[in-house]
Amino acid sequence: MDQENLENNNEEEREMQDVIPVSGMYESWFLDYASYVILERAVPAIEDGLKPVQRRILHSMKEMDDGRFNKVANVIGQTMQYHPHGDAAIGDAMVNLGQKDILIETQGNWGDVRTGDSAAAPRYIEARLSKFALDVVFNPQTTNWQLSYDGRKKEPVTLPVKFPLLLAQGVEGIAVGLSTKILPHNFIELIDASIKILKGKKPKVYPDFATGGMADFSEYNEGLRGGKVKVRAKIEEYDKKTLVVKDIPFGTTTTGLIESIIKANDKGKIKVKKVVDNTAEHVEILVELAPGQSPNITIDALYAFTDCEVSISPNACIIIDEKPHFISVNEILRICTDQTVELLRRELEIRKGELLEKLLFSSLEKIFIENRIYRDIEECETWEAVLETIDRGLDPYKKDFYREITTDDIIRLTEIKIKRISKFDSFKADELMRKLQDELAEVEYHLANLVEFAISYFEKLLEKYGKGRERKTEIKSFENIAATVVAANNAKLYVNRQEGFIGYGMKKDEFVCDCSDIDDIIVFRKDGKFQVVRISDKIFVGKDIIHVDVFKKNDERMVYNAIYLDGKTGRSMVKRFQVLAMTRDKEYDITKGERGSKLLYFSANPNGEAELVTVYLTSGAKARIKVFDFSFADIDIKGRGAGGNILTRYPVRKIQLKMEGKSTLGGLDIWYDQSVGRLNRDERGELLGNFQAEDSILVIYNSGEYELTSFDLTNRYEPDKIMYISRFDPEGVITAVHIDGEMQMYYIKRFHVETSTRDKRFLFINESKGSKLVTATAEPEPQVEITYSVKGSRERQKATYDADMMIDVKGWKATGNKLSPHKVHKVSLIITEKPEKSKEGSEEQTEAQEASAQATEQQEAPKAAEKPKPASDSSKKKDEDGNYNVGDTIDLF
Repeated sequence: MDQENLENNNEEEREMQDVIPVSGMYESWFLDYASYVILERAVPAIEDGLKPVQRRILHSMKEMDDGRFNKVANVIGQTMQYHPHGDAAIGDAMVNLGQKDILIETQGNWGDVRTGDSAAAPRYIEARLSKFALDVVFNPQTTNWQLSYDGRKKEPVTLPVKFPLLLAQGVEGIAVGLSTKILPHNFIELIDASIKILKGKKPKVYPDFATGGMADFSEYNEGLRGGKVKVRAKIEEYDKKTLVVKDIPFGTTTTGLIESIIKANDKGKIKVKKVVDNTAEHVEILVELAPGQSPNITIDALYAFTDCEVSISPNACIIIDEKPHFISVNEILRICTDQTVELLRRELEIRKGELLEKLLFSSLEKIFIENRIYRDIEECETWEAVLETIDRGLDPYKKDFYREITTDDIIRLTEIKIKRISKFDSFKADELMRKLQDELAEVEYHLANLVEFAISYFEKLLEKYGKGRERKTEIKSFENIAATVVAANNAKLYVNRQEGFIGYGMKKDEFVCDCSDIDDIIVFRKDGKFQVVRISDKIFVGKDIIHVDVFKKNDERMVYNAIYLDGKTGRSMVKRFQVLAMTRDKEYDITKGERGSKLLYFSANPNGEAELVTVYLTSGAKARIKVFDFSFADIDIKGRGAGGNILTRYPVRKIQLKMEGKSTLGGLDIWYDQSVGRLNRDERGELLGNFQAEDSILVIYNSGEYELTSFDLTNRYEPDKIMYISRFDPEGVITAVHIDGEMQMYYIKRFHVETSTRDKRFLFINESKGSKLVTATAEPEPQVEITYSVKGSRERQKATYDADMMIDVKGWKATGNKLSPHKVHKVSLIITEKPEKSKEGSEEQTEAQEASAQATEQQEAPKAAEKPKPASDSSKKKDEDGNYNVGDTIDLF
């Protein structure tokens, strides 16, 4: 019985050992699956920058390569011998490779990454390997091989790519627990960067997209996780009523971008009348604006609310030693460059071995024939005797060979045909051996100077394949666009002051202003409380509302004037304050918050106005003067939490407005940031000056036109088209040097701006073909430096003239005077730096400030006069169209 129980127990134990818990199965299978997806599907290998499916496609195309195009359907079928997935996955991967236009030459409809159109069916389109791929990607001698999934064929573990292909193509993949997104980079810039690495320098590379557009890489972070790239479409002003989109951001399509514009219009974020897609060879989307819409603000709104601007988060993840690694783009480039050098070394070593073997056999052949060793074997009766006789005949020469002579070498000699022996030419043999020795010496030199050889290799690649691969994406810096500033007014703000409700759905109540449905609203109440809330259909903010408006964060021009009764002391306090930033839905207090405090007077002043009010004290007040005037200009502007100044200690009966006041704020200091082509008040770029409401900005363009614009911060400028920009002085004089295309002469002119129309360009040079503005400035007292040569003399001379001595001020349409009767070679404008004077007539400047400014001017003027500078820093170099910037030295011949 015990024996039977023992056997049963043993059987149960064996069964338990065969049982695998479900949790264990899940853990094992999940890890296996995750590893497979990461290594075999989603993430590229560092060695060649390819995913397995891409590598197998290229290997199959190399096997099929005969110089002609093959049907993609045939390539897919060939690839299925190596790739254990369906034809659809292979077809999609191949179309993706073909659209990158690096490794595959395409024929037929392969789709369009700009419009999102898909490729034709595989049976209709054709492909073959590009010459670049054949040169750079393949070499069976340096390829590591493995068996295919079914064991029937061999496939490459990785391809021996001698180029940073991973960065040139870019890659995107989602695996289990991780993803990768490496953006494509410019072909030419990658080669230049590899050369710099080989020279010991540290290059910087930035992505370049086939769809063009503009990109801000300030937060690129070398492609690591956490970085960000902002990409924008190129939007230009076609006319005052139409905008044109010429390039689209990477990752978008024209169809998707148009849909995003329509969606933003439907939501009221922008107001457009019509969108027309004229995309053919080049992207062209026309956006017709609704009546009354500003082109500049609409451009910003398109960037803020549509796919005209997208943010891309790179995440450089690659397979190194069969493990995923997160490394920077610069590190990837360094590894790829080192791999290229190593592959070139291996190829040189292989070639060296081949040359040595050719030299060895050529020498053996010559010895075998010239010493008539082949006759010595005629009497040999056995094969062993033949080999032994030949070996004995070679003995005197064996010490001269780089290796031992083997039986295989001797057998190869026996295979030489009689015809070749009879026609053997010793001179030709020596000539061949000499060429082999020269080539061997060259290979050995390259091996000894491998870095130099690698640099030469990259330079040849650039020369052979770099044409037409110039950068398409413009590198720029973008300013942050505040959505609340550029959003179209798609709603109306209403208020019920007594009940304390505001919103855009209260159409029967008091209308306040037009607004956007993303605006914040600031509300002040009689009890002295105020708060900022997000606008909605209807929201309760407290009864007895005295002021409600759209809240503009950091608006330094909006000043609130208030008088309140302090409940603790009984005093009436007066304060002027700004509200620059607030926490939404949190209540703040104008008063000190004491019980019994209340608001006596309140006004909101969008430009810092300070009014005059009359204060009436109660009849029982002990004050001798019971009615007096008070000007808010007498107190300073402080923060919202300030208690204020004492107005009176006596009880106040009422306060009445006596007279509207003027702004106590000075003009606005405006800067121009050339890097983004925008105005700002953040001290970025060049200070244009201090602006009052009536002031304008003067812009002189490379095309020979000038324009007056407002100083609105939403204005957009194109830095590469601007020669000069400054605050417009109606009394100022523009000095310009230009070429008259009809006369083919250089002229100088000085003129006042006689027009007053804003946002309209006026051409002030000749309209004839070939006319061009050379340089221009509105700075006072410029000098013209001319380098010229007299007829019949090769010697060049220089002369500097005061512009006002060369020509008087004339009309803006006048041609001007000839610059010089001699042959001109160089022209440049020089101005003398002077301290900036305060604007005349400024009512806000005190006598002390004026005295200080005069003293400073007296001290600095002598120093400034000694220091000439270029007429403007707005542009520093000649652009692609051949235009010149202010202060440039110009080579005319």
